[in-house]
Amino acid sequence: MKLAKLSLAAIVVAGLTSSSFAADNLADAFKNGKVSGELKAYYFSNKDDVGDKDSIFTTGVLLNYKTDTLYGFGLNLTAQGSSSPFADHGAKDDYKYSMYGPGAQISEAYLSYTLGKTTALVGRMFLDTPLVASSGSRVIKDAFEGAAIINTDLPNTTLIAGYVQKGQDRTNYNDGIGKFTKYFATGSLSIGQLPVEAEDGAYTLAIINKSITGLTLTAAYANAFDIAQLAYIEALYEGKASELGYTLGAQYYYNKIDSSLSVGIDDTISSYAFKAGLSYKGINGTVAYSQTSDDNVLLGELVSGLGNGADLLYTDAVISSPGYVRDTKAYLVDINYDVTAAANIGARYVQADYDVTNEKASFTSIYGSYKFDGALKGFKLGAEFEDKGKDASGNDLWVKANYKF
Repeated sequence: MKLAKLSLAAIVVAGLTSSSFAADNLADAFKNGKVSGELKAYYFSNKDDVGDKDSIFTTGVLLNYKTDTLYGFGLNLTAQGSSSPFADHGAKDDYKYSMYGPGAQISEAYLSYTLGKTTALVGRMFLDTPLVASSGSRVIKDAFEGAAIINTDLPNTTLIAGYVQKGQDRTNYNDGIGKFTKYFATGSLSIGQLPVEAEDGAYTLAIINKSITGLTLTAAYANAFDIAQLAYIEALYEGKASELGYTLGAQYYYNKIDSSLSVGIDDTISSYAFKAGLSYKGINGTVAYSQTSDDNVLLGELVSGLGNGADLLYTDAVISSPGYVRDTKAYLVDINYDVTAAANIGARYVQADYDVTNEKASFTSIYGSYKFDGALKGFKLGAEFEDKGKDASGNDLWVKANYKF
């Protein structure tokens, strides 16, 4: 299940807030810095279409240190590490692109500078833009090396510009933690099979506007030099009538592949999706539909962006992302219940019709999470189970324990 992410806009707000309590000298900037972190223990298992089952247990730690600001400058450092003390049968191979990558890495080491309503970041960092984004759904969160500028001078508007020259994936695909290389993870593809190498890096531009109450408009563009140009737009409206909440959304993706990589095949592919949701006294329901065009591009499917977090299609299943394949229609129904402010349970059904192969796949999922309070505040447990049906088979189970401090 896709996790909520901290946006760059939120980073700006945090920077602006901290700047009003800035340190007076360099020593105080370091002494007044803050340490935070997260401990993780994840158990994943899968059964394939012939009944073979593999499982892995991976533990991880994330430690962050953020200085106070001095004359608008700040330093942010994050280290990540993971170990898999249990990985049976073929699990090391099954999960070598996502969960099996023991080791440690400095994933964030960036200098920030805030002036007025503009913040600049340079170095290694986690990013969250529509087309270039990190993901925290596995033990190791992918990161980028580059620079970003965020501005909020325009009323109710966030402007983002970024350039990334390297990416750190979750693993190095060969029994180790991910390293910073010119290969970038992609949001929709199985990146171990088809990593994207952008020799000259990539840049992205995004604008987020909330001028109309309840309506969020998003537009983004990314260019992975000598490979592809990506575009994304979304209109999302959230409203409330008494105790009834409602959501309406529409999104559109577009890829243009470099002509040198598209000889004899198509060089563009697109996808669009719609969703509608209702909520009442903790009961939340969503229906969604998506369609990806029948364009025979190099990869056989649309690339949703750079980084594992650039995966926003409304019809994503809890674990799988079937809707990006060419000539595919996907349908989603999700219902979940907030049992308490701390507990949520839900079920989701996604069907993908692969018209190019005349096949169908279904994904039936149940999920739940609980956030502890009191003496265990910061501790969260979650579980997700997804079963594949129709022309697909197999299942996945994810159990996650996180403690943030």
